[in-house]
Amino acid sequence: MWKQNFTALQTIVRREWIRIIRIWVQTLIPPVITMALYFLIFGELVGRQIGKIGDFTYIEFIVPGLIMMSVITNSYNNVVSSFFSSKFQKNIEELLVSPTSPYTIVLGYTFGGVVRGLFVGILVTLTSLFFTNLQFQHPFIILLTVMLTSILFSLGGFFNALFAKKFDDVTIIPTFILTPLTYLGGVFYSVKNLPEFWQTISYLNPILYMVNLFRYGFIGITDVNLYFSLGFILFLSIVIFLLNVRLMKIGYGIRN
Repeated sequence: MWKQNFTALQTIVRREWIRIIRIWVQTLIPPVITMALYFLIFGELVGRQIGKIGDFTYIEFIVPGLIMMSVITNSYNNVVSSFFSSKFQKNIEELLVSPTSPYTIVLGYTFGGVVRGLFVGILVTLTSLFFTNLQFQHPFIILLTVMLTSILFSLGGFFNALFAKKFDDVTIIPTFILTPLTYLGGVFYSVKNLPEFWQTISYLNPILYMVNLFRYGFIGITDVNLYFSLGFILFLSIVIFLLNVRLMKIGYGIRN
């Protein structure tokens, strides 16, 4: 049985990779162009007016957050659009009638999202080198953070796709929840510069911990506790994974 599920997992991930590459003009190029504009406008033009944050230029401070923003968005969007399309086109029924376990289905789509998130993250990182010299003070933290974050938001995209009943439902969470949380997650500022009340509110934002972890990997500064942040991301990932598996087992959003 495990061999069948491993083969199914490979097939799902390979299909997602082929899908990403086949429509690369839609999946890979837009986030790179968008982030290049962020680097130019916020990093170069606005950054000159702001000056330094601590010992770092403004663009050095925001680049890790912008890379993380692209990873979050693309991991999430890849899974929610792919899985919902399978639901809409009834392709998911082929998996449901096969011996493939719900765990394998969730993992397959999640890894597909991780592939796109990491690929876009690499492209955006390379693009940022045209605007600033990146530091890599803690490479292991960078790799661990980007992997856990892309897994978490891929799982979030799967969860959204399960509940979505029409194409409009696919865009509600990214537009009204994910985007505001990302912009308010410390990408463009240090949370320590906020008034005490808004600092407290900011600490309720999970994206704040991911951005700061990622920033620590590059330039060695953070506004949050590293171990708590890693544990928090891992905990959320496990909870959403188990919830997705449970919903798949009962067929929520698929069989009804």
